Amino acid sequence: MTLSDLSTQTAAQFAQICGRPPRWMAAAPGRVNVIGEHTDYNDGFVLPMAIERYTVIAAAPAANGANRVTLRSSEKSGKPRAIDLSQPMKPFGKGVWANYPAGVIAGFLARGLAPGGFDALIHSNVPLGGGLSSSAALEVATATLLETITGHTLDPVDKALLCQQAEHQYAGVPCGIMDQFISVLGRKDHLLLLDCRSRKTELVPMRDPSVSLLITNTNVKHELGSGEYAKRRAQCEAAAKILGLASLRDATPAALQQAKERMEDVVFRRARHVIGEIERTPKAARLLAASDWSAAGQLMYASHFSLRDDYEVSCAELDAVVEIARSIGEPGGVFGCRMTGGGFGGCAVALVKTDAVDAISKKIGEDYQRKTGIAATMFVSRPAAGATVLQPAV
Repeated sequence: MTLSDLSTQTAAQFAQICGRPPRWMAAAPGRVNVIGEHTDYNDGFVLPMAIERYTVIAAAPAANGANRVTLRSSEKSGKPRAIDLSQPMKPFGKGVWANYPAGVIAGFLARGLAPGGFDALIHSNVPLGGGLSSSAALEVATATLLETITGHTLDPVDKALLCQQAEHQYAGVPCGIMDQFISVLGRKDHLLLLDCRSRKTELVPMRDPSVSLLITNTNVKHELGSGEYAKRRAQCEAAAKILGLASLRDATPAALQQAKERMEDVVFRRARHVIGEIERTPKAARLLAASDWSAAGQLMYASHFSLRDDYEVSCAELDAVVEIARSIGEPGGVFGCRMTGGGFGGCAVALVKTDAVDAISKKIGEDYQRKTGIAATMFVSRPAAGATVLQPAV
């Protein structure tokens, strides 16, 4: 479904539910990280891409001039939630979906930007729970809507940071900055190289329509808990301390090797992944900008093997997808493939020839189901545009 189709559908649903057409509409995309995994909290680089899957919000002023925001979701599980703007704001209960937009509204109010009461309907085709950043898409779509309602456009970096804070403070998720940055700053036919230390961004052109990204959702999520991520973060901090550095961003392979005897093996391997991934990411950006698909694909495989062996955040299902993709290889249209996201399930991303997508998808789907007994979900995307204001139309 195109963004135009999705917005038309959302506007029609809003009119049906609220009895009047929307006055404002906004959209923001999900994302896939092409390379640069578990580098963000080590002050490294990431290379995300906005995907052609969006969260759309349609809204109109509250009936009877009420100073109340009513948030509705097209998801059946998304119970409507109301915010009384005349009262101090606070999060809803733990795990409530409306905490994401509520946190953004709180951020605008804290900046003196009061939208007044409105009714909103949220509709999305960003897959939930697959590590494609449906939460950031919701936050950034909300912020874009509020810019339209208040008539005040935020600086893009401030907007991304406001959305990140909303996730921290209202949803209770200590996320990094990548998801919100790409949802705000994404541009059609470009990837985004983000320096997580300086927050400097660079648009990386990927205009050739003969190449696309194929995202495969394994449809598994192993519940190993946030404790595993906390352990790895602590191990990275331990390695940096032994190296005498504030973070692993400034570490080199040679310095790590020299310090190997002073580290536990697991700490050494965690650091080896991060240092290698920080090197691979800007290199991959240059190769993709130069349309060197083969060399970029090899870096994607190297990233996956490092995540599997040194960082130990892959799983049998993700490994199966990558191995099937490798077996297809360049003759069949696959340049490279890797797990993407935090790990232990979720999605793999493959750099593929656009005209071979159908055959590749069929092969991966059949072989994956045979190996795991699970049906994967796949879709293809070119680099998409970031957040945008839409013209309401029913």
